[in-house]
Amino acid sequence: MPRLWASIQIAGGFAMSPVGETTKSNLMQQMEMNFVTAFLCCRSSINAMRRTGAGGRIVNVASRPALEWRVGAGMVAYTASKAAVAAMTVALAEEVVKEGILVNAIAPSTMDTPANRQAMPKADHAAWPKVAEVAATILFLASPDNRVTRGTVVPVYGKA
Repeated sequence: MPRLWASIQIAGGFAMSPVGETTKSNLMQQMEMNFVTAFLCCRSSINAMRRTGAGGRIVNVASRPALEWRVGAGMVAYTASKAAVAAMTVALAEEVVKEGILVNAIAPSTMDTPANRQAMPKADHAAWPKVAEVAATILFLASPDNRVTRGTVVPVYGKA
């Protein structure tokens, strides 16, 4: 039987709008894209890891507003959906730790990508974490080298 060692939930989406302009449909879209997808992937991963009984690692992607709610002004639906990912990560980590499954998340600030540079041309791009730096954090959390870290939401902010 093939063994699933690590599951990394990186799919998601971003939308920015003030609460007064956010429709229920917009809210539900953020919850579906960010929280529900992570939840369903975690559920499937846990079930696959349980079949082998060999443990494993799960890494979710939250965001800076999931930890620092005030920076979520103007994007409340997004912030709430990523905060749900963070809360799920911590609760799930407690639920499955005795099975050898370590669950964590990262919370990046704005990452240095071409799309973000284009959207924010006057920002201090040097302060943003690089994609490779964020990936290295995920890689450690998902690796067998991570023997004890669980239930954390690791800020990956660079100098931002």
